[in-house]
Amino acid sequence: MNKVTKIGVIGGGQLAWMLGLAAKEMGLSLWVQTPAATDPAVAVADGVCYGAIADGATTAQLAEQVDVITFENEFVDLEGLQRLEQRGVCFYPRLASLAPLLDKYQQRHFLQTLGIPVPAFSYLGDRPPTLPCVIKACRHGYDGQGTFVISNEQAWQQFQQRWPEIPPQGFLVEAFVPYVKELAIMAARSPQGEIALYPVVETQQVDAICRWVIAPAPIDPAVSKQIQQIARQILTALDAVGIFGIEFFLTATGEVLVNEIAPRTHNSGHYTIDACVTSQFQQHLRAISGQPLGSPAMHVPAAVMVNLLGLAEPQVDYGAKCDALAALPRANLHWYGKSQTYAGRKLGHVTVLLQQPAAALPMIQQIEAIWYGTPVAV
Repeated sequence: MNKVTKIGVIGGGQLAWMLGLAAKEMGLSLWVQTPAATDPAVAVADGVCYGAIADGATTAQLAEQVDVITFENEFVDLEGLQRLEQRGVCFYPRLASLAPLLDKYQQRHFLQTLGIPVPAFSYLGDRPPTLPCVIKACRHGYDGQGTFVISNEQAWQQFQQRWPEIPPQGFLVEAFVPYVKELAIMAARSPQGEIALYPVVETQQVDAICRWVIAPAPIDPAVSKQIQQIARQILTALDAVGIFGIEFFLTATGEVLVNEIAPRTHNSGHYTIDACVTSQFQQHLRAISGQPLGSPAMHVPAAVMVNLLGLAEPQVDYGAKCDALAALPRANLHWYGKSQTYAGRKLGHVTVLLQQPAAALPMIQQIEAIWYGTPVAV
């Protein structure tokens, strides 16, 4: 692998912004492909190619400026990128690694062929699904969009009214899992096959958006070991390069099921910026630039990360809320600088470093009281 010093990123949101900050720390040049000059990553990028995420012509321009191209999201035109790959453009993760993951139905089949446990699933067809269930758009679902929890017949009728015809992207329907915890792991792999695993974390989703993370997760070490083994198996099977976020369900009987795989930096890994020797963003850049992977170890006993989402109230003093969060002991506030705010939009996150793991839930409740007014039930 030739020396890589110039990185291209398809996408210009907060993940690309944090990649850009990490690139500056590492002496790497970072370019982004993004539609608008107001997108967060533009402020830190060394260069910008303006265009839609799935615009292959813009990606071709980006390729002329960089040594390797990576991804902030999965909203890409895989066939278009494959034509560029055939012309010698280097993508990490490899496009062959992305192919079984971009469609959620295909992702489930991929995991099934590996013998990895997943919720019972099928493609949503003409027959009504068995309730309760979860319906997910096979492509382009994110931050709660494209995910529907169908708990009863009324919810199913409402879904049908919203979607009288199944769109071309299709829907995955899976059995509702009565989990006791949602867990996640960030896992990185180099082109040489070196793997680095971060601690397993506990997450909570509200309206299908990650609300908070506790690192490390308060779980049996045997569960952590099983999750680490699954992560290694997935990355090896994919011949992955870069960092991947893998989400899990833990049931009351101790069963571990894979929920989703994200082939990129991930919300559940934001705590690594402040709590780990090597952040997920540094690790991803190390992997795709051919450098040895860094230590994923935490340098503190515990940490919490809370997402700061846009609020529904018409007038919100976000500055005052940010000041209150920044004043918390050992707090690290990350504000994404987005030009528009609206309910549910990810505006930033705060990570608090802890000396005692038992302090995690009380700290989350304190943060949520400041930001949301009422802490979510934990």
